[in-house]
Amino acid sequence: MNFRFSFAAMHMLLMVSFVNAQDTLQPKDSVHMEKTTLLIRRMDSIKVADSLRRASLLTEIENLKGTEANRQRQELLKRLKEEEAEDSIRAARFADQLTKLKATAKGFPVLPFGDTLFLIYTKVGSFSAAERAKAISDKIKNLYSDYEFKPDSLAVNRAATNSEIVYQDLVVMSISEMDALWFDKSQDQLALEYRNIISQAIASERKSNSIINIALRVGAIILILGGIYIIIRLINRGFKKINQKMISLKESILTGIKFRGYQFLDTDRELQVILFATNVVRLLIIVLALYITLPLLFSVFPWTRGIAETLIGWVLSPLKKVGSSFINYLPNLFTIIVIGGVTHYTIKFLKFIAGEIANESLTIPGFYPDWAKPTLNIVKFLVYAFSFIIIFPYLPGSDSPIFQGVSVFVGILFSLGSSSAISNAVAGLVITYMRPFKIGDRIKIGELTGDVVEKSLLVTRIRTIKNEEITIPNASVLSGHTVNYTTSAKELGLILHTGVTIGYDVPWKQVHELLIAAACATDGILTKEDKKPFVLQTSLDDFYVAYQINAYTNHSHRMAAIYSQLHQNIQDKFNEAGVEILSPHYRAARDGNMTTVPASYLPKEYQAPSFSIKINNDKEK
Repeated sequence: MNFRFSFAAMHMLLMVSFVNAQDTLQPKDSVHMEKTTLLIRRMDSIKVADSLRRASLLTEIENLKGTEANRQRQELLKRLKEEEAEDSIRAARFADQLTKLKATAKGFPVLPFGDTLFLIYTKVGSFSAAERAKAISDKIKNLYSDYEFKPDSLAVNRAATNSEIVYQDLVVMSISEMDALWFDKSQDQLALEYRNIISQAIASERKSNSIINIALRVGAIILILGGIYIIIRLINRGFKKINQKMISLKESILTGIKFRGYQFLDTDRELQVILFATNVVRLLIIVLALYITLPLLFSVFPWTRGIAETLIGWVLSPLKKVGSSFINYLPNLFTIIVIGGVTHYTIKFLKFIAGEIANESLTIPGFYPDWAKPTLNIVKFLVYAFSFIIIFPYLPGSDSPIFQGVSVFVGILFSLGSSSAISNAVAGLVITYMRPFKIGDRIKIGELTGDVVEKSLLVTRIRTIKNEEITIPNASVLSGHTVNYTTSAKELGLILHTGVTIGYDVPWKQVHELLIAAACATDGILTKEDKKPFVLQTSLDDFYVAYQINAYTNHSHRMAAIYSQLHQNIQDKFNEAGVEILSPHYRAARDGNMTTVPASYLPKEYQAPSFSIKINNDKEK
């Protein structure tokens, strides 16, 4: 018994070693087939060995005699049960392995007339499964071509080791023991099934290729062609009526397409677009109808059914791929939708908070209301960028080399071409939080003075008093100095100042009074107690004294007009008082000649005509 058991175990080891050795010597499909075949053989041999072993144990039990018989019988029965349990476990394991191998095994179809009759999985002798399938298909075709052949004349004969399907002296097919083991049937049973399949296939093919059937198929083709002709005529007629209806209703239903006052399409062009679209739809429907008709035509005759299947496959295969891809993508799509929803409502909440801060309904210490909008834009960008980073792996094709290559290429272009733009953007952010000016402020940047009309991330635009709109890059604004005339104008008042030079012969108190009076007479100058105009004497020069009038105003945008009126009033006040303004420079010799005061402001005794020469740049007159 131990010898028999060791022999069975050795047999199993040899079979496994043979299978592993075959893996390295044969192609993948052949190796898979050999594995399955050897597994079937091993199962059969082990089943025979197990049955012999059990029979031997039963014989020993029956032959036991003597006083020790009962005890030995119990031991043998116990061993028999253990071996039966081991056999059942081993059989279940083999069955599971065989099921897995059969599920992935590749069979070769026997298809003499285009349709698969059955599959061949095993080889016979030197003939592989593929060669057997082709040889059987050729023999069935020969039988079909033999007009003396009758489908019922196929017979099954039992040979020494195989069951054969024969017609007269022709062996159509041999069913080996391995074929029977593969399908877990007897050889004769499998041979009878295959004989019936072959007989029915030949009879069906002959019936379908009879003269009557060919005539019926020709009639079917004529009906299909006539039907598609009628369908195309109906499609053309229907779309023609639709076009005529659209033309007749043009004035009543077509109003053109406008967007914010811009006329994209008038009624005539809109009608042309609609007619073109309907014509495209008509052609697409006709092409679709023809494409559906072609498989119908090719499926009428058996020898063209392969073309019909190919045409249908061109449509169904992409649709199946698209459908399966869409179904497989649904979890990712739901993930993207959830992330998009969270992002959307997060942005809405941030907009609400920013609006409350901008309206000063919500106050945060150290955070100015005019920071709300730019800060919202920055946070929105960060939220969208973070959302895109999370969503990116879930996008279709995100892991493809083409998608990654395009992303890298766009990133390189952006980095190479946007250095100045990035510097301006960074400067724009810095300017936003520096708060040097706001929209509408009167400012001076370098030599340019004007009102701020736009402040974007990249540039600042100002409009001068001559209505010149000037665009300044934010990097230039940040690198220079900016003067803001409006920031303190409302609360503290903007001080406008201008200077005059008056001779030493005029009392300074009189000059102060005249300058203050001129300032108070100017529109836009404040005269409140704490914001009265005042005069500064800025220098005592060789021939005159330099006075500077300083006046408060809260109208920073009227600086040019206020300065102009102030200068006019200074001239009027000084001329009325008979005080000369020594600007440009004068050096006067008081020898009785006339002053530069206009004659209408002088007493009558000084209004006699005189001759004088005025020379600039400190030259004598």
